[in-house]
Amino acid sequence: MIKRVGDIVLIQLSDIDSNIYIIGDVAIDSGTGFNFTRLMTALSMLKRDLGDIKLVINTHEHFDHIGGNGYFTNARIWAHEDAVPVMEDADTEISRADFFGGSLHPMTVEKKLKDGETVKIGKREFRVIHTPGHTPGSMCLYCEKEKLLISGDTVFADGVGITDIPGGDP
Repeated sequence: MIKRVGDIVLIQLSDIDSNIYIIGDVAIDSGTGFNFTRLMTALSMLKRDLGDIKLVINTHEHFDHIGGNGYFTNARIWAHEDAVPVMEDADTEISRADFFGGSLHPMTVEKKLKDGETVKIGKREFRVIHTPGHTPGSMCLYCEKEKLLISGDTVFADGVGITDIPGGDP
């Protein structure tokens, strides 16, 4: 399913994949990587392809948010500094790759984001808000000008992300 709000595109691939937000040439989260055909179909409907994405920003280090990073072969990867060890070491326990039935390969995180840092995505400036609890490296991206929050699994429609899993902390 694809939803568009202005220049922000939301791609929902399946119940176990994270939402993927596309803003210009940036993808925020990448899903599990299990649904390549659905992702390609969605991008095709948007008249885009994988090579158009130059940057993937991961909101945290769980497999359902980072497992598809490798599909974006031209993209650099950014994540909160506390998520980086799990991603670079391919930690299957904290990433929950085993829970999702996936395998994780070490990935290089080019930029280690810090709390309070500002990142430019398209025409917007987002502030990084470190929100540990769901995972040590969970973060939200907040555009103060538009009162727009991209929360990963920190905030859900009906509550907050779970914390009773490896790496979680209420």
